[in-house]
Amino acid sequence: MELIRIYECFCDRTRLRILNLLSTGPLCVCHLQGVLAEPQVKISKHLAYLRTRGLVAARREGNWIVYRLPAKVSRELRVNLACLQDCAAEDPVFRRDQARLARLAPVLPEAGACACPRITSRRQ
Repeated sequence: MELIRIYECFCDRTRLRILNLLSTGPLCVCHLQGVLAEPQVKISKHLAYLRTRGLVAARREGNWIVYRLPAKVSRELRVNLACLQDCAAEDPVFRRDQARLARLAPVLPEAGACACPRITSRRQ
């Protein structure tokens, strides 16, 4: 059942993009919104889907919820996340997401908590 749950989560492009970004460290919804240039509600719905299936974890920090990959992952998830990262390195959309995240990095706090003002979701 674990493998089926993983593939159900992997069958959506936005969820793949979120998982790929979270592989670099914790992010809040506004960071993901800024990188993906998608509405907050869409990102939040995908994060809720991933969270209920155990592919992401969340913690509240002040007014924000910070998402990350789970601390303890199954072998199946670890292998599939590694495959995602390998494949994403060749895909222009995923490379663009990583470039946007790199440009955003100077405003991201060290611990991953969101203490920054809302990041606009303008296309870059």
